[in-house]
Amino acid sequence: MSDVYAQPTTGADTTDMNSLARYTTLRTGGPAGRVVSGTSADEIVRAVREAGIRDEPVLILAGGSNVVIGDDGFPGTVVLVRSRGLRVVAEDTDTVTVRVEAGEPWDDLVAATVANGWSGLECLSGVPGSTGATPIQNVGAYGQEVAETITAVEAYDRVEGTTSRIAAADCGFAYRGSIFKYSDRWVVLTVDFRLARSPLSGPVRYAELARALGVEVGDRVPLAEARAAVLRLRAGKGMVLDDADPDTRSVGSFFTNPVLDQEAYGLLRERAADLGEPPSWPCPGDMVKVSAAWLIDKAGFGKGHPGPGGVAISSKHTLALTNRSGRASTADLVALARQIREGVHARFGVTLHPEPVLVNCAI
Repeated sequence: MSDVYAQPTTGADTTDMNSLARYTTLRTGGPAGRVVSGTSADEIVRAVREAGIRDEPVLILAGGSNVVIGDDGFPGTVVLVRSRGLRVVAEDTDTVTVRVEAGEPWDDLVAATVANGWSGLECLSGVPGSTGATPIQNVGAYGQEVAETITAVEAYDRVEGTTSRIAAADCGFAYRGSIFKYSDRWVVLTVDFRLARSPLSGPVRYAELARALGVEVGDRVPLAEARAAVLRLRAGKGMVLDDADPDTRSVGSFFTNPVLDQEAYGLLRERAADLGEPPSWPCPGDMVKVSAAWLIDKAGFGKGHPGPGGVAISSKHTLALTNRSGRASTADLVALARQIREGVHARFGVTLHPEPVLVNCAI
């Protein structure tokens, strides 16, 4: 375990090892009281326990792709999850179960599964961040969610002081959520995925992806083709990290697609009658999921819409809020997010909710 402690400083100086801006894809966030890097599950747990003994608050930070940290930073210990590796823990004729360390870069894992002929994660190619973060918000894209393949999550329970393996059925997976999200009780250490032994993808569920592949919804394609198509689509939306592209200085989709009951959906349709039918999808419990990107755009916040301090909506995708200048503050980003949320509510009566975890900031 390495301690990269430095005295707290002000501002988002990414050259300072203590600055949390250097550890997030947004490149915003103030200083930490202390930064510790854990390269194994044991080191991560030890760092969390030692901070507890000192009665310090703890922030677990891995890829930093789904977190917004306030300009005042974090006053306690930040534990950087830097564990790596995966191994097969079970297999049969049709499936293989792999156990992956929390710090393993997510897209490296997806690439490995495609190369090995293991189907189930290919449509999640290009998602930034670490493997350990994926169960926290039940990462999903292009018709796949990790809840479909996760069988268990090993986590350290900070309340009980124990480590256990939590079955998928007990993880509380929901749309962009789980028992791990918005809770500092659990520290994810490893994740188990059960994948199909197949050279073909799962059935293509997402119409945009099907069009890009030139197939029908429900068809299967070679794994490598599915991965390549997803990477192209994501890159076209600024959703694949690229130092040369300021649109990728973001947390990806900033708002979740709102899920409405039938009454709320009916009211939305009335307010949007002059704009045509809002893009929507049926959900369990007679609920309806509505496109947040459509709501944002139709409320007057189009691609490239500027905010203060050099923040802006991505020029490629209305759901991404970007630190285009590279010098913006978290306060600037939050101000733009508030403007969008209030504008959407005023126009459509729908409240948008942030997808990333907010640390010492709020909208």
